[in-house]
Amino acid sequence: MRVLMVDDDELALDALTYALRKDGHDPVAARDGREALEILRQGDCRMVISDWIMPNMDGLELCRRIRTEDFPRYIYVILLTSRDASADIVAGLSAGADDFLAKPFDPAVLNVRIRAGARILALETRDIAIFAMAKLAESRDPETGEHLERMRNYAWIIAQHLCEQHRACESVDADFARLIYLTSPLHDIGKVGIPDSVLLKPGSLSDREFEIMKTHTTIGADTLDAAVRRYPEVPFLRLAREIALTHHERFDGSGYPSGLVGTEIPLSGRVVALADVYDALTSKRVYKEAFAHEVARDLIVKESGSHFDPDIVDAFVEKEASFLAVQGELVHAEPAIA
Repeated sequence: MRVLMVDDDELALDALTYALRKDGHDPVAARDGREALEILRQGDCRMVISDWIMPNMDGLELCRRIRTEDFPRYIYVILLTSRDASADIVAGLSAGADDFLAKPFDPAVLNVRIRAGARILALETRDIAIFAMAKLAESRDPETGEHLERMRNYAWIIAQHLCEQHRACESVDADFARLIYLTSPLHDIGKVGIPDSVLLKPGSLSDREFEIMKTHTTIGADTLDAAVRRYPEVPFLRLAREIALTHHERFDGSGYPSGLVGTEIPLSGRVVALADVYDALTSKRVYKEAFAHEVARDLIVKESGSHFDPDIVDAFVEKEASFLAVQGELVHAEPAIA
């Protein structure tokens, strides 16, 4: 994250610079509030760590100006100060500060505070962006409908179970499960780039048409890649790109677009692959009727180790009652074939 440091004390700036770079951040320095505002107007910084007492414009006035100026995105402000009386804290928060950090600061505490601020900044546009992009994909594909809602719930059930059972090779926690739920509706965002003649074809696709359809994975990844480059500090964008690119990979390496094998496929892609296929099997499509849960389950179990990660299949089998509950809440319009 690019972090703006505001302090007239060069030693304080040096200490902050060292601590921020050690934690992988990109520090930018300003010597007072006026200089800080000029840097913020350039739009590169969304996190500010400011001293309180400075010439020309102090930290309190800087907070007020940040909150009254029409910046396009929220600016998160941490006041770094030795003033820690209750009245000072009230004054700082009232002026628009988001957090306080006492001088001299502990680098570990500083890192935690920055990470907390980064989570809040990520929340600002996350839900709006996800909803808008998912609806864009939905507008191009008449089959999506409640598919997105069901599929995201199936993916969350699997991810949460892996978290509880510690069955995944990668580090899986509640944050991962939550991000899977939020970002999995973007798995087919690349379908916005598929021609109607292919995307909306009522029958089976020819080999050439299927090759075109397969490009929705790379189109989606490329689309989200642009957002990742612009906002590298936003984790949901990285995960959404990962899912869009890899949810059609197969555990045995026969999938697309890259033919990844086993755990070369990111865990997010392996989870969404099963959730997506299960909903496709149990939903009516223009080219097929809906299968009953038992039929879909047997097909998925049969492809454990070939199409799907065996650990993901095991999680699916153990949580099939939860899958059925989601189906009950988001019921299909047509009866399933047993």
